[in-house]
Amino acid sequence: MDTTTAPDRDDWITTPLTAALLRGALELERTGHGLLPHRLPARARAQCTDPQLAMVESQPSGVRLVFRTRATAVELDTLPTKRNYTGAPPRPDGVYELLVDGRPAGRGSVTGGNTLTIDMETWASDYRPGEPGTVRFDGLPGRAKTVEIWLPHNETTELVALRTDAPVEAVAERGRVWLHHGSSISHGSEAAGPTSIWPALAASLGGVGLVNLGLGGSALLDPFTARAMRDTPADLISVKIGINLVNLDLMRLRAFGPAVHGFLDTIRDGHPATPLLVVSPILCPIHEDTPGPGAPDLEALSTGRVRFVATGDPAERAAGKLTLGVIREELARIVRERAADDPHLHHLDGRELYGPADHERLPLPDNLHPDAATHRLIGERFATAVFGEGGAFAEGGTSSPSAD
Repeated sequence: MDTTTAPDRDDWITTPLTAALLRGALELERTGHGLLPHRLPARARAQCTDPQLAMVESQPSGVRLVFRTRATAVELDTLPTKRNYTGAPPRPDGVYELLVDGRPAGRGSVTGGNTLTIDMETWASDYRPGEPGTVRFDGLPGRAKTVEIWLPHNETTELVALRTDAPVEAVAERGRVWLHHGSSISHGSEAAGPTSIWPALAASLGGVGLVNLGLGGSALLDPFTARAMRDTPADLISVKIGINLVNLDLMRLRAFGPAVHGFLDTIRDGHPATPLLVVSPILCPIHEDTPGPGAPDLEALSTGRVRFVATGDPAERAAGKLTLGVIREELARIVRERAADDPHLHHLDGRELYGPADHERLPLPDNLHPDAATHRLIGERFATAVFGEGGAFAEGGTSSPSAD
């Protein structure tokens, strides 16, 4: 790697932060500090005042700056919002990852910033403002190259300033774009960094650009999310449905089927022939046969550990309460029946990505979310099954809809 010393910072160039430099966000909001990427548009945000949704959609999972430059050093000023939970160990600072021509070339964090502390027993929160900070990457090769800076997937990030020791130019999107929606697992909970969340890994292996609408705790078949997907340009679309509906105990079986149909209908209004993949939940033993709601394990929390439990009664399935097993059966049926008129609709059982044998080897640390190694496993398996030969997103053709 070329380690040419950067010139004095007085000679550096500050490049305006604009939509031309950003990928993966559906909307950019001008704030008093700079630019805040959103993963849902203002119209959608106005239709739901849930603070959980507001927090997670503003966390830039999959959002990255992309530009061409000969710069050997890059600085990015941001104002992060750190999230912590009362009684739990402090969360590490969010990770920024820099790629040069698609290859990892640096990692860093921004200290300080705003803090949001959440009480997991009452879900009350305390917000305290802070100051912006800087992440710096240097020692980059002095040749012309494409640089990507992936923002922290789990830390709200206002972009304040971009400085380099050589000019920067925007890069046009090339290749296919994959639009994905899912829960905190798709959002990247417990992943090692923004390029290590399973959708980012799968996108890299599949050679596609990612727009990630993985929304922690908020994959709830919301109509405004379906409309946002309807209106977002994409060559490939997937929706991963199930876990949040169970652990929030949001609806019963009677409402679930029509809600899935409505969600898919809305997407199809804007993407009538785009390959569309419906993914059922990965294995989660606490909710396989036990309905929600899910809740923090307060005994574990008292010892500084975060774990989740299912509080429903398996007998309540007879009254229409949802479990992951029920949801998988319904999703398979819905896709099978719709596929008769929609040859571009596909289904993937989430247990093909993470199933019982995997749980024996790589258990979910908090009973709900995969760890970094499991994110890699899921991403690799998704890429093979979906982007590989015969898969729903295989380049050059459409595979037959799943018959399961």
